[in-house]
Amino acid sequence: MYYFHHVMKIALIGYGKMGHEIERILVSRGHTLPLIIDLNNTDQLTTENLAGCDVAIEFTTPATAYGNVVTCLEAGIPVVCGTTAWLDKLPEVTTLCERTHGAFFYASNYSVGVNIFFAINRQLAQMMNRFPEYDVTLNEVHHVQKKDAPSGTAVTLAEDILAGIDRKKSWFLGTTTDADKLEVTAQRRAMVPGIHTVVWESDADIITIDHNAKNRSGFAMGAVLAAEFLADKRGAGKVFGMKDLLGF
Repeated sequence: MYYFHHVMKIALIGYGKMGHEIERILVSRGHTLPLIIDLNNTDQLTTENLAGCDVAIEFTTPATAYGNVVTCLEAGIPVVCGTTAWLDKLPEVTTLCERTHGAFFYASNYSVGVNIFFAINRQLAQMMNRFPEYDVTLNEVHHVQKKDAPSGTAVTLAEDILAGIDRKKSWFLGTTTDADKLEVTAQRRAMVPGIHTVVWESDADIITIDHNAKNRSGFAMGAVLAAEFLADKRGAGKVFGMKDLLGF
């Protein structure tokens, strides 16, 4: 997993808790950060300042992500984006990526462990399509600063369950008695980096799969691996994801 990489110059866009954790890992792997963009210097995200960078890593807010990604792609810089809840604009980014021969990497969750969890969730949902006696629910718990509810990770899990079973037609945030809706609950607690739980329940038994993040380091490491993966993809003209990185 932690393959050999050449040293890169990284533009880090977004310098919150995730940004600081990404910086720590980048530095530990020998990379440099000639450009760090935070709330107080957003005007410095320019084509000129990006010119000296190999890749940009973007972790900001749903309101600013799209504009930041466009700036990077138009400057010819491959960009890894970890901001969630702006994906209605993904078709525009895909088109721009093709037009500029750019390279864009998006994941709702960069943790290697979570992406293994995604794969198990997809497989289990497909198996469960044959067993309608099992109802399924999804719960996620995050820290109180989490901007969106449900999380991007929970939405991915929910959509993969819907793709796997015929008996659920849509997901619903909150509790519901509609049999064809997948119930998704989102809780916010003080210090929780992220817990996602999928429960399959019949009259006879309960099958539970869950992923519990201990800290942010798994997410940050995945974003750094994505940046290292993307460094030589200039000119690709396409959007990449964790399946490409992990070889699923």
